[in-house]
Amino acid sequence: MKPIVQDCEIQAPLPVVFEVFTDLGRARERVRAIEALEVLTPGPFGEGTRFRETRRMFGQSATETMEVRDFRPGQSYALTAESHGCRYLSTFEFTPSGTGTRVRITFTAEPLTTAAKMMGSMMSLMAGSVQKAFREDLEDLKQACEARART
Repeated sequence: MKPIVQDCEIQAPLPVVFEVFTDLGRARERVRAIEALEVLTPGPFGEGTRFRETRRMFGQSATETMEVRDFRPGQSYALTAESHGCRYLSTFEFTPSGTGTRVRITFTAEPLTTAAKMMGSMMSLMAGSVQKAFREDLEDLKQACEARART
């Protein structure tokens, strides 16, 4: 599966955007697809933070445990998960853009098992749905960031 890349321009300063994107405690109220989110590690969001998220995907509830990797405060972070024989990686990059912030999400899925490798062509068919889900998440988070910047 080729990487899926989604970009978004947010009219809010980078510190506000980064804070909203990394505030796991309020993710459920900000992102409509998230049904539940449980933080599994103590402390602030950062390298090694683990959480369990349940969201609507393909019309069903799906629960994944994710871990924060490559955390660079105010710049980027990655979320990793392993499920159904695949390793998933979502990288979030934040760049100042005029008076706002540009956010780029890059998603990759690496099959780890023989069964997952055989299903590789099916994963390509789901790419459009995955991209749509990222677009909707970004729109929800954009609204939260811009509302926060106005207050």
